[in-house]
Amino acid sequence: MKLTLKIWRQKSAKDKGAFASYPMDNVSSEMSMLECLDVLNETLIERGEEPVAFEHDCREGICGSCGFMINGVAHGPQRATTVCQLTMRHFKDGEELIIEPWRAGAFPQIKDLVVDRRAFDRIIAAGGYISVSTGNAPDGNVIPVGKEIADRSMDAAACIGCGACVAACPNAAAALFTGAKISHLSVLPQGAPERDHRAVNMVAQMNAEDFGGCTNIGECTAVCPKEIPLEVIAIMNRDYIRGSWKKRSDEITTTAPVTGWSSERS
Repeated sequence: MKLTLKIWRQKSAKDKGAFASYPMDNVSSEMSMLECLDVLNETLIERGEEPVAFEHDCREGICGSCGFMINGVAHGPQRATTVCQLTMRHFKDGEELIIEPWRAGAFPQIKDLVVDRRAFDRIIAAGGYISVSTGNAPDGNVIPVGKEIADRSMDAAACIGCGACVAACPNAAAALFTGAKISHLSVLPQGAPERDHRAVNMVAQMNAEDFGGCTNIGECTAVCPKEIPLEVIAIMNRDYIRGSWKKRSDEITTTAPVTGWSSERS
């Protein structure tokens, strides 16, 4: 099949950036979107041109490294599928695909399709832990957990932190991501001791980043490759309100966002 990839090219955060068109012949319908970019990059390298920069790691839809917009949809047209698992059979022969990076103030541009998503790491670091006793490993059934609760926790824990929820949200909010990271611990008895403090700190860090406010539009869950439910946002808000009431005297600390990726690494 023949395709035209119209890809956003930007050498660095300081460059203006623009779309570049790359006609491709003999694209296999069995290859993934990332494999299609691999083929394109081999062609560009043979021609002495700069290959397209994009993130990837496991290519099994579980690491959250890959992700970009295809024709205005985060991760492309196939629901609950990352771009590394999106096969080219979902596109038509002769189609033009517009490929661009996540667009959000909290995700500064680095190069081409690569953006800086360290804001997510800082939110997790603000409170994504539980206290555990050291020593011998306890028996598996010491703390019984009902299946319904375990399922809710696992549904939230499926979040891979790809950033599609932020990119799809008109407000560039990170409520679905933060809610998932709070919920997968807070619904379990093991996460109860730090439940309130964790929610307050993680929401405070989310607000300290350049994310927008959540208005419950729902685009985030519509494009989420792991189908994280909107329920996690309600859990986050509930825990945050309760934690804020209980912990009003506690000092809330946040980490300042780090900017200037290129200059920092040089």
